[in-house]
Amino acid sequence: MLNQKRVVIENVLPQLDNGVFFIKRIVGQKVTVTADILSDGHDVMEAVVQFKHEKDKKWTEIRMNSLPNDGFEATFLAEKQGFYSYFVEAWIDYALNWQYGIGKKIQDNQHVKSELLEGVEYIKPILSKVSASDKKYLNDVVALFSDEKNYDKAIIEAVSDKLKSIFKQNPTKFLANQSQELKVYVDRQKALFSTWYEFFPRSASSELGKHGTFKDCEKLLPRVAKMGFDTLYFPPVHPIGEVNRKGINNATDANPGDVGSPWGIGSKHGGHKSIHPELGTLNDFKSLVNSAKKLGIEVAMDFALQAAPDHPYVKEFPQWFKWRPDGTVQYAENPPKKYQDILPIYYESNDWKNLWKELLDCALFWVEECDIKVFRVDNPHTKPFYFWGWLIGEIKKKHPDVLFLAEAFTRPKIMHELAKQGFTQSYTYFTWRNSKAELTEYLLELTKTDQKEFFRPNFWPNTPDINPYALQGANDSTHLQKYFLAATLSSSVGIYGPVFEYMVSEAIPGKEEYMDSEKYQIRDWDWNKENKITMLISKINQVRKEQSSLQQTNNIEFCDTDNNQVIAYYKFDDAKENETLMIASLDAYYAKQTWVRVPMKSLGIKEGQFIKVTDLITGNSYYWDKEWNFVELHPALPFHLFKIEK
Repeated sequence: MLNQKRVVIENVLPQLDNGVFFIKRIVGQKVTVTADILSDGHDVMEAVVQFKHEKDKKWTEIRMNSLPNDGFEATFLAEKQGFYSYFVEAWIDYALNWQYGIGKKIQDNQHVKSELLEGVEYIKPILSKVSASDKKYLNDVVALFSDEKNYDKAIIEAVSDKLKSIFKQNPTKFLANQSQELKVYVDRQKALFSTWYEFFPRSASSELGKHGTFKDCEKLLPRVAKMGFDTLYFPPVHPIGEVNRKGINNATDANPGDVGSPWGIGSKHGGHKSIHPELGTLNDFKSLVNSAKKLGIEVAMDFALQAAPDHPYVKEFPQWFKWRPDGTVQYAENPPKKYQDILPIYYESNDWKNLWKELLDCALFWVEECDIKVFRVDNPHTKPFYFWGWLIGEIKKKHPDVLFLAEAFTRPKIMHELAKQGFTQSYTYFTWRNSKAELTEYLLELTKTDQKEFFRPNFWPNTPDINPYALQGANDSTHLQKYFLAATLSSSVGIYGPVFEYMVSEAIPGKEEYMDSEKYQIRDWDWNKENKITMLISKINQVRKEQSSLQQTNNIEFCDTDNNQVIAYYKFDDAKENETLMIASLDAYYAKQTWVRVPMKSLGIKEGQFIKVTDLITGNSYYWDKEWNFVELHPALPFHLFKIEK
């Protein structure tokens, strides 16, 4: 390869899969770019990061600072939603190289008459680029370098900071080299910080046994807002299939009056662009969405791309399903689970382009008709990756505020691929991480590897599909521990509401599934009931809204304790203007004592310097001046949430 450039640019970070995918940020976050930049010899190299928003016409550049071992670094601010592009540019800077060399010679008392004249050759090309005042200064310098009578003044000016500054501001990028162009997608704040509450609209009625409606849901909005939730997620609200409808407890045959699973979408009443008639009308749904907004709540819809046997698609577009020789379609399966009420969509259809367009239209219908900006996507890992990359990209072109949560409890690399294709957030393995070692290992994986650049976790202690063993028969202390950990380890958290807060955990024996699952029947909840769990969840959510260190996930440092059943971790916002320390017992039955090691280096303090730690749950304050501090936790309140003041 013929290439006269002398500068090599390697290992540009952050990037994903050699630039195939984009990294992620939210508005107001920084992108710190690093690279290894090297050249032959000892000449002075300069490097910049060039960046611009997709709607900007011109690139902005920021000078990179040198690091040890040929490293360089620069940071730019992502100020607007959408895509930014960035790349590294580097060159041998002959003007600065001249100034560095002449400086060494002057220090060695060498006569540099010829070198001063060489300096003139680097000044002349930039005279037309500089301001009037700088031009006058440079002309004076040129005259000085050419006047042997003022040699002493000339050598002082040759190494001056002012001349160096002008050279840096007006570089001559001869034979400059560039890295490949990389991208970062910038979302709104809610992509990083959200607090989700899930309930079934059909269980929202205050009358026992009566099918709930959207109007009933509206009455519950103040309760959701009071508890501090900003996202209200509903399972599918579309018509429920009547053919092969599931009965109570997932019975294969439904009895008269059984309501079926909301995920069996489609009937004579319509499909993915329709509302289940027992919930109300489209206008009722719009009213609910608007009422929620007034309380600071966004309604998240379930985007479940599957069809009941009587979905209109089955007759109108039979080519979108895979038919067997006997004239039937194989129902959906996730062994050992069977979903006789659901037909999978056939993405390998020859009519795939029209299929994709229709599914995109389904999502856009709710975005544009009802102003839905958040989707929880059901089982996205069972649909093609490139389909999601296309669909999410098309929606964000028109509606950048729209966010997607991937419900993909599956293999790690598949979850990561969905995030790379554009999913905003993802469910995670937190549900099954219970010990101190498991939690620490998992959080370090999420926050200290390249996952931090693209995978945004949303921690859920439970879902309608998952009744984890840790919560089956568990007491209130266990529930409080799980919510506290979810809400303070991750900046996005969610619960399957009434089941969690009322500790309903009866399971099908030997399975992580709920007995009398709400997926197949209406449940009656006392929506006026308050208990210790609801009150402490509300308090934790309030603290999350007030403490910016808890509104992000990646800035976390685990602290040493001398008790393996107590976990402690320190969090801080990007500016380190807000710092918190969380300490939680993992024992739901016995009091635990421990010594906790304060991260003094990260806090910028030394032994003997007092810090004030205030428990934002109880209001109690303590003054610590030692590295190790004693803490005792009781099952009644198994955690501390300290704000640190120095």
